Amino acid sequence: MKADDIKTIAIIGAGDMGHGIAEICALGGLRVHLYDIQEAFVERGKQRIKASFEKMVSKQKMAAEEMDRALGAITGFTVLGEAVKDVDFMIEAAPEILDLKIKIFKEADAHAPAHAILASNTSNMSITRMGAATKRPDKVLGIHFFNPVMMMLLVEVIHGEGTSEETMQTSYELMSRLKNFRGNMVPVRVEKDTPGFIYNRLGAPIGLYMAELYEKGLVDPEAVDAKVRSIGAPMGPYEIMDFTGLDVNLHGNAYFAETLSPEFEPRGWMKRLVDEGNLGKKSGKGIFDWPDGARPTIDPAKADPNFDVMDIICLQVNEGTKLLEAGVTQSAAEIDKAMVNGGGSAFGPFALAKGMGWDKVAKQCEAISKRLGIQWFMPTEMLKKGHIEI
Repeated sequence: MKADDIKTIAIIGAGDMGHGIAEICALGGLRVHLYDIQEAFVERGKQRIKASFEKMVSKQKMAAEEMDRALGAITGFTVLGEAVKDVDFMIEAAPEILDLKIKIFKEADAHAPAHAILASNTSNMSITRMGAATKRPDKVLGIHFFNPVMMMLLVEVIHGEGTSEETMQTSYELMSRLKNFRGNMVPVRVEKDTPGFIYNRLGAPIGLYMAELYEKGLVDPEAVDAKVRSIGAPMGPYEIMDFTGLDVNLHGNAYFAETLSPEFEPRGWMKRLVDEGNLGKKSGKGIFDWPDGARPTIDPAKADPNFDVMDIICLQVNEGTKLLEAGVTQSAAEIDKAMVNGGGSAFGPFALAKGMGWDKVAKQCEAISKRLGIQWFMPTEMLKKGHIEI
């Protein structure tokens, strides 16, 4: 099957990610089957899409006729078998619970046409295990969008152990056809099914580093974020945690603790805030206060002069070399491409660190590891030997 043969797509889940994926697919000329377990959830998703389109029309970024066409392309469903029975492609965007996803893939496999490709929008869970739940593992892969879908250009196209090259190529071409508010989507191939894939995997050591610094009382979150934003970053690391949700971060860290290293076990401060219901932006309070959902106030004058932003870059580069060593991706440039388009930075970590010298990057990672007693931060052999091309 070619990308041009894909006419109808099912989106499983109408929440934050699902409705955004449905929106981008409808804009791309696809017929969209939007499924959720309750009619109210489906309708809420459709209303959020309509409100987004109306904003585009008001800003003259979209014609009213185009809005009507895209809205008319979306049909709601509350029966999964009905939603997938005549589609060419499916993207599952259910909560990050592996057993739930496996259940969805089993049911979708039983009702979708034999030619249909089944994809998951999971941010770090095993594509291989989802594929193994079906009779078509060659047609199962990961298609990982980033939130908000209509603003973030990166989409990871992820190879499970059973995924065929035809499925990868067709899906890559399909993603290349789609656009959001900012322009054409930027697909990046992930050649092996690994926890966190590329973007979130490079974020994993940063989350661990920031969590440990805060746990030990070594930093003030506002001071760190002020320092990071002073070099042009749109958000600091602690605000990003709040923005994505501390509960999401906690579950992600717990998953990395199971799949990568026990050192990722969520820290006490994060567990405490989640137990209290202080989840970040979604609850109005987390590490920072989010008044009525507005961004927290970060005072530039409080920037921590002792916090070295290159610590973040060095840890990302080290993690990237682990992906290169494992064959998860083919080049440092591809990793930088993912990081630039997923996070909005002007340059990726390899491009930023190259001028520093790989030997100095390795030494900085080793120093961080010894200072905090975290083995995961120790430099790889690839980094120590400087065998990196970019």
